[in-house]
Amino acid sequence: MPSLIQNYGRQDIRFVRGQGLHLWDDQGREYLDAFAGVAVSTLGHAHPRIVETIARQAATVMHTSNHYHIIEQEALADRLVASSFADGQVLFGNSGAEANEAAYKLCRLWGNGKHGGRKTRMLAFENGFHGRTLGSLSLTANPAYREPFAPLPKADFLPLGDVPRLRAAFADDVAGVWIEPIQGEGGVIVPPPGFLAELRALCDKHGALLVADEVQTGVGRTGTMWGWQAEGVVPDIMCVAKGLGGGIPIGAIVARAHCAELFKPGHHGSTYAGNHLACAVGCAVMDEVAKPGFLDAVKANGKRLADGLAKIFPGCPVRGRGLLLGVQLPAERKATDLVTAARAQGLIVGPSGNNTLRLAPPLIVTAAEVDEIVERLGRAVG
Repeated sequence: MPSLIQNYGRQDIRFVRGQGLHLWDDQGREYLDAFAGVAVSTLGHAHPRIVETIARQAATVMHTSNHYHIIEQEALADRLVASSFADGQVLFGNSGAEANEAAYKLCRLWGNGKHGGRKTRMLAFENGFHGRTLGSLSLTANPAYREPFAPLPKADFLPLGDVPRLRAAFADDVAGVWIEPIQGEGGVIVPPPGFLAELRALCDKHGALLVADEVQTGVGRTGTMWGWQAEGVVPDIMCVAKGLGGGIPIGAIVARAHCAELFKPGHHGSTYAGNHLACAVGCAVMDEVAKPGFLDAVKANGKRLADGLAKIFPGCPVRGRGLLLGVQLPAERKATDLVTAARAQGLIVGPSGNNTLRLAPPLIVTAAEVDEIVERLGRAVG
């Protein structure tokens, strides 16, 4: 592959077709997808509604730019607000990193414009991941990602779940705090019960913005539309991407009115952000996930998958919620080796931090397909 910059550790496979949870490579071999392109393919592959939406929108208008009003963008913004906070306003981008970058800039406006430059500090958590732009990378704790691009804007990293450390780190100079409802890249780690509520209380006490990074947990992935809804802790800003487009690149922030109002014309923008095609598909995805019983099925199939994983890996912690699950493997069994072994059994899974095997199948997975995932993974382990 001499024409490609080698910045990815690609597996030696080329997919050419998909249908539902199934993928086929260029050799004609079939695979069951339990990774969904890193939690992106919410409705699986070649979902009829997405196919129809793309065809219809491509035959109408795909892009005009944000110099003009975009009907599909307004419709998707309405859906995002209706499913999150009533006083929310939406700003679109093209990816999760861009969403976190926009939220970073909004926290800067909060500290500089709203508080006269007195709030400059950002807090984030160890094992967290928020993107690879310089701003979002500054909030990502992993030194392997950060160090090649130093110096970065400063952020303070705290242990997830450590309330005394959290309280000690807070002061009135904190502008924003980033947290994932579940750390997807860091090992599928769920904050302990009550930690998000404590974080919300400290943000309120010190006048800081709470940013929920829902890039991997959002759009039904964890069994609620948004990950923060599991504990009812409402953020000031949430960052959305991945599953919102079902495979079409899109990102967004939903910000509550008290901070959203700080963005003025010229403060932030993107040529492609929220174009007709991406937002039409986003509307289709949101409508499917909002159908009666859809999220109940995500919860039920997530529990079924978690129970199956616990049987395959006795004694290994199974973490996560809904259809974002991780198995903490012992040191002698490498997650990357198991990904390869699963592929040999026709199953696509992925690794995560701290030697964790990650599963995030499309949300349309059936009980029978869950059992097939478990059966194929069991063969790979054996």
